[in-house]
Amino acid sequence: MKPVASVGRREFLRLAHAGMAAMPFAAKRADGQESLQPAAQEPRHTYNRKVRLGLVGCGGRGSWICNLFASNGGFAFTAVADYFPERAARIGAQLGVPEPHCFSGLEGYRHLMDSGVEAVVLQTPPYFFPLHAAAALDAGLHIYMAKPVAIDIPGTVAIRRLAARATERKRVFQADYQLPRDPVNQEVAKRIRAGALGKLQTVFSSGWAGGNGYQDPPREKSAENRLKDLVWCNDVALGGDYIVHYDVHIIDAVVWALGKVPVAAMGASAAFRPSVHGDARDSSTVVYLFDDGTAWCHQGILGAYHDWLKAGRLTASLQGTQAAACLSYAGKAYMRGGTRHFGGGVPNPEASVRTNIDEFRQSIETADYSNTQVARAVDSNFAAILGREAAARRTLVTLDALLRENRALQPDLNGLKA
Repeated sequence: MKPVASVGRREFLRLAHAGMAAMPFAAKRADGQESLQPAAQEPRHTYNRKVRLGLVGCGGRGSWICNLFASNGGFAFTAVADYFPERAARIGAQLGVPEPHCFSGLEGYRHLMDSGVEAVVLQTPPYFFPLHAAAALDAGLHIYMAKPVAIDIPGTVAIRRLAARATERKRVFQADYQLPRDPVNQEVAKRIRAGALGKLQTVFSSGWAGGNGYQDPPREKSAENRLKDLVWCNDVALGGDYIVHYDVHIIDAVVWALGKVPVAAMGASAAFRPSVHGDARDSSTVVYLFDDGTAWCHQGILGAYHDWLKAGRLTASLQGTQAAACLSYAGKAYMRGGTRHFGGGVPNPEASVRTNIDEFRQSIETADYSNTQVARAVDSNFAAILGREAAARRTLVTLDALLRENRALQPDLNGLKA
């Protein structure tokens, strides 16, 4: 199998800042310069056979993550699908997939799932995840899915039900989050749960709106131009809004570390990117409330953080009566003060993606269908949507009210090729 060609430095950094690709290992080249390309790795496990795998979504993250699946040693890509035929053909050729198994159009995923694959990797705009995951389970396939798991309450509830159904049908269903898979963040979370903070006082977390925002061109006759190059991030019904498709990384980490979901939120949001044609808001401030009254302040902004927050994007600071802790996507994570001090270290998100892929293959091998990751991903999705709605409505919103409202978001897909 020939690996997919690496993206260039500028494109890789754009995808990494967007949360659409993990930050790579930084290795020294012979000339002393840092290289952004990950070093080649030998498979961690040896398998008697390779699982036949299909990739749905051949954009930036899809074309990146298939390299990690290929290097795992336990998979063989036998089909690809993308709305755009040229993308499906390009990635298919680089993966050695026969041309008849390179599918395109809105219904391309169905043809892929009928082509003889055993598992699928879903890397489309997140609006499609509940639909594609349901079709995959109906086809008897294992599922590896990017984040966020859905863009609205009905979709998130559907993913929760699909995870339970996957367990019943003995299929592996995994959501790809990185912070909880990193050993440094795991050690910090372990100490938090052991009471090292004392009594939790406040939480502050930061997003980054994907850097300077994603290009947001005018809508054309159909939504076709919104489906590529991360333009979909600017449409709430396709991407969920910036706090849901990007900041959810750190929201997920807080929910995971504390083991609970906020019950209410209030806030405000706006759009500051240079060109605004979609309805997504790239900057927001949200105050979450837990059932015990503890407050959690989250801020996502457009552009770089400055003097008051050196740590930058996708970090969470948890302040207790005895110590403080930091969880981070790619900055330093640690526990400071108290009796359980931990100097910490810098997480490696790409290594965490490899861990997720390894676990996915191992779960298939060992028939482990517990699918616990998806349950937590559902909780963090509820929290992110709660923050989006509170900030958009600029009023206090409860999660219970959103669950009762059960409002579905539907993008305009008229005029797109089936």
